[in-house]
Amino acid sequence: MPKPAPLRLIKRCRLYERRGDWKPIPSLTRGLYVLYRKRPSRKGTKIFEVAYIGVGGVKKVPRSGVGARIRTHDKTKPSADWTHYSLFEVHDNISREEILELEDLLLRIFRHDPRIKLSNILLGTSVLWRLSRGRAWSPHHT
Repeated sequence: MPKPAPLRLIKRCRLYERRGDWKPIPSLTRGLYVLYRKRPSRKGTKIFEVAYIGVGGVKKVPRSGVGARIRTHDKTKPSADWTHYSLFEVHDNISREEILELEDLLLRIFRHDPRIKLSNILLGTSVLWRLSRGRAWSPHHT
């Protein structure tokens, strides 16, 4: 019997990798990624500000994986915009819709956080909007 995965959604991850170091990313990796700006701190510790949250491998076009998306950001965003990245590869059984839902959830969570200056703030999907307006916790809802 195969050993169960440590996480149900995430298969592998790379954390706080330097911009330009994407050779180890398989070309069609599906999942989420985060772009960071590294900032100096007074105590000499590293501070990473979240600049962007995105997904890769959700379109049915060649070279749309996480690695390709990060390389596209490298070409289109000035170096001051981001310095490091993290990526989170999802398991093969995670659907395109589930990946997009995870992205939407993270963007919704961080939308009004004053510490984070996201360059891709979304209002959220209509599904999340309906859920937030619904009666999910009303006593009459089953």
